Amino acid sequence: MATAKSAKKSNTSKEELLEYYREMLLIRRFEEKAGQLYGMGLIGGFCHLYIGQEAVVVGLEAAAEDGDKRVTSYRDHGHMLACGMDPKGVMAELTGREGGYSKGKGGSMHMFSTEKDFYGGHGIVGAQVPIGAGLAFADKYLGNDRVTFTYFGDGAANQGQVAETYNMAELWDLPVVFVIENNQYAMGTAVKRSTKSKSLWERGAAYGIEGEEVDGMDVLAVKAAGEKAIKHCRAGKGPYILEMKTYRYRGHSMSDPAKYRTREEVQKMRDEKDPIEHVRDLLLQGKHATEDDLKAVDKEIKGIVNEAADFARESPEPSVDELWTHIYA
Repeated sequence: MATAKSAKKSNTSKEELLEYYREMLLIRRFEEKAGQLYGMGLIGGFCHLYIGQEAVVVGLEAAAEDGDKRVTSYRDHGHMLACGMDPKGVMAELTGREGGYSKGKGGSMHMFSTEKDFYGGHGIVGAQVPIGAGLAFADKYLGNDRVTFTYFGDGAANQGQVAETYNMAELWDLPVVFVIENNQYAMGTAVKRSTKSKSLWERGAAYGIEGEEVDGMDVLAVKAAGEKAIKHCRAGKGPYILEMKTYRYRGHSMSDPAKYRTREEVQKMRDEKDPIEHVRDLLLQGKHATEDDLKAVDKEIKGIVNEAADFARESPEPSVDELWTHIYA
C-alpha cells in the first residue's frame, strides 16, 4: 500500500506551519458559526459541515499554484475558504443574502467564484467528477500547464460516472487530480458496508491511473502528496488519484443526528488525530509559537468569522427581479 508520510518538521518553516494552523482554524470556526446560524433558522435548506476534514483542502491548496482549478461536492465551505474566497461572501450566500457569491440564490450547496478558480459545490452526488475532467480537458487543449483538483467522497466513489471519468481522463492524459475525501461514512453508511474494495484509490489501476492513500488528518502529509500528484499531472502523465483518509466530526448534514456511530469513536478521532491539534503541537513543541500566540490567532479568526456573520445578517435578501438573472451564461 502506498502511503504518504508526514513531511519532516525541518522541511516546514514556522511561517508555513502558522499559515496552515490559521487556515484550518478559520474553516473550523467558520463552520461552527454556520452551525449556530443554521440552528437559529438563518440558514435554510441543506448545510454540510467540513469540521474534522480541514487538513485536506489546506494541504492541497498549499501545493497548488495560481490558475489551478478546483471543483467539489456540497460539503464545500472549507474549499471556498481555503482557495481564498471572502468569508463574508460565503456566509452571506449561506444565509441567502444579496451579498453572497451567488447573490443569495445558491445557498450552501451551490456557490461559484471564477476569480478564485472555484467551480462549485455540486448537489448531485458524483456530478462534479466529470465536470472536473472537463475543466482539465480545457486546460490541456489550451496548453496552459494548469491542474484541476476534483474532490468527491467515499460514497460518490461508487457512482458510475466516476468510472467513466477515470477512463476518459486516462485515455486523454488529462491533468486532473482526483481527490477522494474518504471520511468513512457515505451519509450514514460506513465504507466497510458499502464496498468490498480494500481501498478506493486502487480502483484507478484498472484504467492505468496511478495514486496513493494519504493521511488526510495530517496537513504536511497532504501537501507532500499533493505536490507529487501535481508534478505528475504537469509532466503530462495524465490523472492521479489521492485517497484522503479523513473524518467528519458532525453528521452528514445538519439534519443528521449521526446515531450510526458511537460518541467514543468520534472522541477518539478528536483526541488522537485532530488536524488542527497536530499542527498546534508542532508549533508548541518546536517553540515556533507560545500558547499566547495561538490564543491571539484564535481571537483574530473569531473576529473574522463574527464579522462575516454580521455582514450576512445585515446584507439584504435578493430582490424578486433576481429570479430572472444568471439563468443562462
